[in-house]
Amino acid sequence: MDITASLLNEMFSGFNTVFNKAVQATPTYWNKIAMDVKSTGSDETYGWLSGVPQMREWLGERHIKGVAAARYTLENRKFESTIRVRREDIEDDRLGVYSPQISMMAHAAASHPDELVFEVLKQGFTAECYDGQPFFDSDHPVILGGETETSVSNFGGGAGTPWFLLDVSRPVKPLVFQTRIPYQMQRVDKDSDTGVFFNDVYTYGIRARVNAGFGLWQFAYGSKQELNAANYSAARIAMQSMRYEGGRIMGVSPNLLVVPPALEEDARELLTADELVGGGTNVWRGSAELIVSPYLQE
Repeated sequence: MDITASLLNEMFSGFNTVFNKAVQATPTYWNKIAMDVKSTGSDETYGWLSGVPQMREWLGERHIKGVAAARYTLENRKFESTIRVRREDIEDDRLGVYSPQISMMAHAAASHPDELVFEVLKQGFTAECYDGQPFFDSDHPVILGGETETSVSNFGGGAGTPWFLLDVSRPVKPLVFQTRIPYQMQRVDKDSDTGVFFNDVYTYGIRARVNAGFGLWQFAYGSKQELNAANYSAARIAMQSMRYEGGRIMGVSPNLLVVPPALEEDARELLTADELVGGGTNVWRGSAELIVSPYLQE
């Protein structure tokens, strides 16, 4: 088979078709817990996170909510995945052997946001969010009235396997997935290209500039206590008690439980069983959806 520009274009189009089909067939969960933010530069600063506006009775002039002093900056990171196609395989019409590679590369690209987002969630016990505290912390500073700061907790304590309860019912999610350049296929396949001329190989790959980070900690609760009815109840109470700056109730409604595989059995029992272990009606049956993420494993 003669290698022409039209053949290479047709081949790249075929690779793109395989890639797009594999991406669409890959189940993903990141957008359940992270808001999709389009980035326009090398980083984005989320100063508005500490100044979420709320409704108030209109007496006198409007009260304009400004951007608070707290800042959370998330830098974009660059990622790639690359394969090489031998010239001989194109000449001998053996491109079918590369379809599995393209499919797996597409699967890796489609699931990569899951990997980033759930890794950030796992790091929330130590990594700082917009208020300078760890995302899951017992000492978030909030001014509930007057000018005195009060410590507010979204951390259940403990030292065991972590689990997470989230409110994902709002436009602003607990986490952020930031996209500067989406996952796209690229090619190096001209005879004048160095790799083609010297090595007789054509190169195809994926490139993206993205990152994941923290949104509002008030919409998330992390615990390392045993996942049982009592601790789950305490987490729900703590989340529903969250208040805006100034003291108004936020109306948080936890509706998603996120666990690693080690806690899947406990989570499913808590959310689906009619009775609790040891007896008694399970009042938490159906109280939240469940996501089990392998990316939360240590």
